[in-house]
Amino acid sequence: MSRSKSAMNRRKALKTAASAAGAVLAGGAAGRATVQSTPQATPANPTKVPGARPAPVGSRSPAETPEKLVTGSAGGVTLTPLQDLHGVITPSDLHFERHHHGIPEIDPAAYRLLIHGMVDRPTLFTLDDLKRFPQVSKLLFLECSGNGGRGRPGVGGDVSPQVVDGLLSGSEWTGVPLAVLFEEVGVSPGATWFLAEGSDAAVMSRSIPVEKAWDDAMIAYGQNGEAIRPPQGYPARLLLPGWEGNSSVKWVRRIELSDGPFMFRDETSKYSDPLADGTARQFSFVMDAKSLITSPSYPQRIPSPGFVEISGVAWTGRGVIARVEISIDGGDSWEDAVLEEPVLPKCLTRFRFGWTWDGGPAHVMSRASDETGYVQPTWDQLVAARGPLFRYHYNSIRGWRIASDGLVTFVAQ
Repeated sequence: MSRSKSAMNRRKALKTAASAAGAVLAGGAAGRATVQSTPQATPANPTKVPGARPAPVGSRSPAETPEKLVTGSAGGVTLTPLQDLHGVITPSDLHFERHHHGIPEIDPAAYRLLIHGMVDRPTLFTLDDLKRFPQVSKLLFLECSGNGGRGRPGVGGDVSPQVVDGLLSGSEWTGVPLAVLFEEVGVSPGATWFLAEGSDAAVMSRSIPVEKAWDDAMIAYGQNGEAIRPPQGYPARLLLPGWEGNSSVKWVRRIELSDGPFMFRDETSKYSDPLADGTARQFSFVMDAKSLITSPSYPQRIPSPGFVEISGVAWTGRGVIARVEISIDGGDSWEDAVLEEPVLPKCLTRFRFGWTWDGGPAHVMSRASDETGYVQPTWDQLVAARGPLFRYHYNSIRGWRIASDGLVTFVAQ
């Protein structure tokens, strides 16, 4: 072939590849779908093709497609794809959602937070007012109190970590400590509880002990370096580190101080558990120690015998995860996993355990313990403590069965 024909062919190939890259850049979702359905459109050698120009808002590679799972009536629930994530921070657009009556649209310029009741100076704060106070940022987990209900005994083996425990996420939250605002309004020494009320159509409301405000509660307006997104409470929400998610009222508009709980529907008919002795477990705020193996997990298949890294996340609302143990024989024996730094209070903690799979059946489980000495219970231990009718705080040990062909399926106990 002559040198001129060779040069012409190269130019033609470059022009074709550049056109395909331009179509992806300009075509949005349609362009991405084209690349996914026809991988050959991707240049074989990216050093020979001009790259895409930067955009005002970045996006993931078309090859990376993690998604929340939308479920529940009227789309009131979305589940985080835990098996697809790394580290302890959940991307904001993959953070789980739980809504009681949809996501309200709130103009940040019109937003107000009223703090009143047993205070010296009832005050109406704007969003700008809140941002003028010294801010704090903390890495924290947030978990719905109903999380794990899909992983109770009797569920089939074809469920992923997302389905089992996807009402769990971790973020860096930024805001003003609630204690600072309470000092600003002059909370009465006789005030022992406060009401937190949301701006959603359900007017979600919870009674919270004042001690939590003086400890580590905040009014959060930032998440993972940006403004909180509407599904997470934009423009501001209450955040109660380590406590059940529904108590961290989103779109918070009113806080009222009182000398007793308010007994709203969201803490009487809901978010309370009947016990075996006829009483009820109420105001069960703290999320107990829990762990979940995210790999290997359904629908993965281990390709061949050899080294396998068992990994996952552990968390506790009582402080710091102190230990995670791994069993590969269904709980007959346990060995310590390695905890990834940093290990922070009320934050997701990554754990890892190296294992050599011999190709035979195995039953892999994890068990977390926290700094208070609390140990993640078995299902039988949980039922013995709560009775058979409980609906919240499912933190029992779960795991995965590995078949001889490498297929991984869920097992509740």
